[in-house]
Amino acid sequence: MHSLRAAARRGWTTLRRDGPGQVQFWFIALGLGVASGLAAIGFRFAVETLQATIYGTHDVNTLASFAEGLPWLWVLLIPALGGIAVGVILHRATPDGRVRSVADVIEGAALNDGRVERRAGVASALCSWITLSTGGSTGREGPVVHIAAMISSWIANSLRVDGVTGRDLLGCAVAAAVSASFNAPIAGALFALEVVLRHFALHAFAPIVVASAAGTVINRLVYGDVTEFVLPGTTTVEFYLELPAFFLLGLVCGAVAVIMMRAVFFADDVETALQRRLGLPHWLRPAVAGLLLGMIAIFYPHIIGVGYETTSLALTGALTLGGAFVFAVVKVAAVSITMAGRMGGGIFSPSLMVGALTGLVFGHIATGIFPDQSSAFTLYALAGMGAVAAAVLGAPISTTLIVFELTGDWQTGLAVMVSVSMSTALASRLVDRSFFLTQLERRNVHLAEGPQAYLLAMFRVAGVMRKPDASGAADPEACARMIEQGLFLQASATLETALPMFDRSGVAFLPVVQMEGETPVLQGALFHVDALKAYNRALAATAEEEHS
Repeated sequence: MHSLRAAARRGWTTLRRDGPGQVQFWFIALGLGVASGLAAIGFRFAVETLQATIYGTHDVNTLASFAEGLPWLWVLLIPALGGIAVGVILHRATPDGRVRSVADVIEGAALNDGRVERRAGVASALCSWITLSTGGSTGREGPVVHIAAMISSWIANSLRVDGVTGRDLLGCAVAAAVSASFNAPIAGALFALEVVLRHFALHAFAPIVVASAAGTVINRLVYGDVTEFVLPGTTTVEFYLELPAFFLLGLVCGAVAVIMMRAVFFADDVETALQRRLGLPHWLRPAVAGLLLGMIAIFYPHIIGVGYETTSLALTGALTLGGAFVFAVVKVAAVSITMAGRMGGGIFSPSLMVGALTGLVFGHIATGIFPDQSSAFTLYALAGMGAVAAAVLGAPISTTLIVFELTGDWQTGLAVMVSVSMSTALASRLVDRSFFLTQLERRNVHLAEGPQAYLLAMFRVAGVMRKPDASGAADPEACARMIEQGLFLQASATLETALPMFDRSGVAFLPVVQMEGETPVLQGALFHVDALKAYNRALAATAEEEHS
């Protein structure tokens, strides 16, 4: 037993020192993949169970149809009551009343060594569970990704690993969660690399694939090897004549994705302004949003929950042109209300639904104008589903693959790829690359421009400055004169603030102070050369990680 404990300690030491370069890490990735996969399946089961209990249906896959026969008062009140519960939980468990999701996982990967918040994360998972179960018009992938990130953060903190290993653990957890949610191992692995880690380093690839495969096995043990959506028959493309139509569809879907994203942010700004003007407490905000959702659901129950029933109807061509158009518009409104109301859930599943509806509308029109040169209009629904989702996520590679894996149709690859490429090219120029990065940008977290922008925010001047008793410290009298002129930095500031000040002032150093009331107390001085050295070292470390 003693020798076993000693071997385990040596293994952990090796892991902390050498990280993912060691084979031991793959076994950690396997265990993490199993845990994250079980968490994803558990969350899905919890949502379906509570949803079935509240709405009284035995088949949540046909919830929209079932809700049409429910009393209108019940359909109205369920989301409002869910909103009250969400508001109370967020008010007590989070400092800002905001549900954590994929954007926070991306921020944790970039700025916090692969770690995410635990207390706020648990509260967010609970809120998303209630939201999705009581009629919130969002998806389950956002909560699942954050739950997996919490598991990886716990492991990373327990092992006290460095930032590189912590980020790779995070990638493993996310890949397994996505794979287990959608039975999509390839897309799960690439989602973790493309969206969360935002690089394709070889050292991360093998363990992430191992974890993704583990998550898929968990899904198939529970649900079997079945796809999420079933397409009618085999779809083919009239390549030479029809490809221009898919280029145009991609542009249309890119515009729809931008409208969808901006609608969410516009609704968030409007609700925030109204909340401040009316003096409503934060915990009532989700309740008001839930009441609005209930009002919409009375007439359009397809907005309730994830919406896979409506997506399936679009992919099988069971909706008319007018019905698909109206459903898409109402779904965008419902998603905006849910997210702006801080109710929880993700945006991926709604973007699949809106994309399928958009593609179906386009397909009805295109095949109506050129019936002899067109394939089935359901193919346009499939391509549209991938195009809108890819533009929203800013992830053309993983989204293209997840569409194939969700439907099992690999024969239409060219049509989907063309539409996805055009939609992401257009949308990425009209927002900050993706929905998640735009969310972060609105919080003044600048990740969209790459490491050269966000690394500056990671360094506090207090950690880079030279203290007054250090070798080569700044002259105290010169510091005093600069402080009198208002030329100084607070110890809590970052290099993101400091470097522009150096550029404007042209000085070699800036005093660093701690405010005691209204009086600045000198703590040291930040030299321009020290700031640049710290920045260059961080850039070099990031480049090494992304290319190793």
